[in-house]
Amino acid sequence: MVMFPDALPSRGGRRRLLKGLAAALLLGASSPLALAQNTKVPVDELMAPEALPDIVQGKADAPVTIVEYASMTCTHCAAFHAETYPSLIKNYVETGKVKFILREFPLDPLATAGFMLARCEGPDKRTAVVDLLFSQQKNWAFIDKPLDGLQTVLKVTGLSQQNFETCLKDQKLFDQIMEVRDRGSQKFGVSATPTFFINGIKLSGGQTPDSMAKIIDPLLPK
Repeated sequence: MVMFPDALPSRGGRRRLLKGLAAALLLGASSPLALAQNTKVPVDELMAPEALPDIVQGKADAPVTIVEYASMTCTHCAAFHAETYPSLIKNYVETGKVKFILREFPLDPLATAGFMLARCEGPDKRTAVVDLLFSQQKNWAFIDKPLDGLQTVLKVTGLSQQNFETCLKDQKLFDQIMEVRDRGSQKFGVSATPTFFINGIKLSGGQTPDSMAKIIDPLLPK
């Protein structure tokens, strides 16, 4: 497994980080198992313990469980979190009808770095950091110096430069994110982001509030 450089103060060091992440992604990549749209997977398998603990939004006993596999640099994921996610939280999660889980499925090294930093902020802040990175995606994911952009965006969370660099050298955390991604690919056929499972029913691609409601509402108790 590729190890991260000892320090990241220079452009060269940061370039090596991204190259190391890229190489590890390629080495760890698994051939996705194609599942047709609206395939249903067993919920008990979907909810089995992951390499990283799920961060659950909503009541533990909500009748509907939504699992999203997302990538931090995915523009469709960012659009979902801007346009559909707020109404999903308001109308379903906060009312006790749905519990929502976002799992890491990085499609590139920079997305992996974003997820690592979100996890390093701690379980209580991870959701808020993911939301922040999606909302500010254009300010770090698509610029000439993306790691500088990431660090600038995350300053509002109180993340120091030292903790930023320490987090990106956390080999165990990197491996755990890769395990979550690879299990999604191997076990559930996730090959693109965003991919959703609503009580095990697979939906791929960006979803509107109406398209989500059409799946969720029939699953709710009458």
